[in-house]
Amino acid sequence: MQENSARPLAIGLTVLGGLARFAQNLNFAPVGALSLFAGARLRGWQAYLLPIALMAVTDPFRGGYSFATPFIYASFLINVWIGSRLRGTESPKWIGGAALVGSAQFFLLSNFGTWLAPGFAYSHTPAGLMACYIAAIPFFRNTLVSDLLFTAVFFGLHAVLSRTVARSERVAVATA
Repeated sequence: MQENSARPLAIGLTVLGGLARFAQNLNFAPVGALSLFAGARLRGWQAYLLPIALMAVTDPFRGGYSFATPFIYASFLINVWIGSRLRGTESPKWIGGAALVGSAQFFLLSNFGTWLAPGFAYSHTPAGLMACYIAAIPFFRNTLVSDLLFTAVFFGLHAVLSRTVARSERVAVATA
């Protein structure tokens, strides 16, 4: 099947996910899943630009930027890269595993950025870093659940719609 470089369905789902960010509460947001999805279903610069552009546009409305913002953005770019490993699959096992890895790396990277912030509550020692990670564990649950849920929604909707509405975007799954 010929690869289609114009992917309006995938772009539309990505933008919809970005808009859903306005409804986020306590780390329950679609951005990790949206970055994973963008990496899997968009190509080249679109995959990396859309999640970051949506974050940059919505951040001022969600409380602005912090010292950890570059770490958070970097984490979403890593999610795009992880998603790019899913381009030829619709396997729930692989997609779910990628969502788990994305959630874990987001937790580690974003909280590392929080710990590095000058004047923050945790000392810049290994013990302070560990205390920062421990304090963030309750937030990880929401991140993990939202990443798994939104990943299932984005990839599931794309699978259904690419079979019924936008057939040109169907994933060409390699058969053994």
